[in-house]
Amino acid sequence: MSNEALVTRLRDLLGKSAVLTDSDVTASYARDMMPLAPSGTPLAVVLPANTAEVQAVVKACAEAKVPIVPRGAGSGLSGAANAIDGCVTLSLTKLNEIVEIDPGNRLAVVQPGVVNLDFRNAVEKHGLFYPPDPSSYDWCTIGGNLSTNAGGLCCVKYGVTTDSVLGLEVVLADGSLLKTGRRTVKGVAGYDLARLFVGSEGTLGVITQATVQLKPLPQAPATLVAGFSTTEAAGEAVARVVREGLVPSLLEIMDASSIKASEAYLKTDLGAGSDCQALLLGQSDAGGEVARRELAALEQICVDCGADLAYTTEDLEEGRMLLQARRVVLTALETYGLWLTDDVCVPRTRIAELIRGCEKISSEVGLRIAVVGHAGDGNMHPTIVYQPDDPSEFERAQRAFDEILEVGLSLGGTVTGEHGVGKIKREWLAREIGPVGLRVHQQIKRALDPENLFNPGSMFSMT
Repeated sequence: MSNEALVTRLRDLLGKSAVLTDSDVTASYARDMMPLAPSGTPLAVVLPANTAEVQAVVKACAEAKVPIVPRGAGSGLSGAANAIDGCVTLSLTKLNEIVEIDPGNRLAVVQPGVVNLDFRNAVEKHGLFYPPDPSSYDWCTIGGNLSTNAGGLCCVKYGVTTDSVLGLEVVLADGSLLKTGRRTVKGVAGYDLARLFVGSEGTLGVITQATVQLKPLPQAPATLVAGFSTTEAAGEAVARVVREGLVPSLLEIMDASSIKASEAYLKTDLGAGSDCQALLLGQSDAGGEVARRELAALEQICVDCGADLAYTTEDLEEGRMLLQARRVVLTALETYGLWLTDDVCVPRTRIAELIRGCEKISSEVGLRIAVVGHAGDGNMHPTIVYQPDDPSEFERAQRAFDEILEVGLSLGGTVTGEHGVGKIKREWLAREIGPVGLRVHQQIKRALDPENLFNPGSMFSMT
């Protein structure tokens, strides 16, 4: 089947308006938010409206031997949704229905095009809570979160996306529909296929529906902020929190560069002082006296570890203001140039070493590197700022990106904690998992997608 014939068939299946071929339009679907990842030009962008149409698209593309790149909102930071030349980009934004909310069993059934924040707001009306909260939660979609196994600020207590998934519906490479998982609290029948597909970045199939578990709506959070004159002191405080078994609902860290950027952007003083080298932000959503005890314990740990500032508040607006300083870091850094954010996860006892390593790399490459991250689980986001019109700076930013990954691995970490591998970290994945791990990945891919139809070249090479 020729490309022209495939486009005609897709239009017959979906309708003309759901098959986009204008180059100006398709270009807007060509890549996500990772500037280093390669991207190509899609043959067409298709927007199916239901699972049956997704199946029809997959069957047509399989017959024509044209690759498919599934895509959500495009908020990803690994190039996992980037088009390759001649592919069909399969956008799932029209599959945007919350199929069911079951308060009695604390679960929901949701399609991949639903925006994360919209879903959270919908279940909140039932006194329930969907924990995964990526920083882009106000526009990223559930399907993208599933594809990359996204995390967020609440991971320390509630885990990443896969920890909320009970089951999936997935369109396979032959167009058949696989139903995985369960609706029960427990279930160990067969392989845990749902976890295989969550985080597979569209390389094994197209997720068209998910059954997710919900939590009771937490209490309004109480907030802690603590400032340290050394990164090592902040790192020791995090390690103490872990050792003593405290599990706050949030525990974030900001280095000096990110603190200054946020304060300048928000035109406010966080009260950390000019000598502050690291800021910890913690929250407890346990409510009442339990939250007060939890934050008091966190505050005492920070003081014992040498915090120059340690302050707690139950005032919601004040807590939001403090947390906003963490959430706006990337936006704040845009005032200095374009940013390139990394995503390494290290043992929580080695966070300070990673930050120091980033400071050394920053000095060597001559670029600003700000570090923020989820201290509670060790997932750090060193962010490199560069001028896009300066080829030398872009090259140095690329070098810094790789050197940060090198430091992360050397500290016993992993090259991605929540953004995924995509098309930017393929070689690093191979290095991390080793030849046997890579071979197993390839074998699973061949078993489920023998023609390499889904997202070829993403995550790892098949050769």
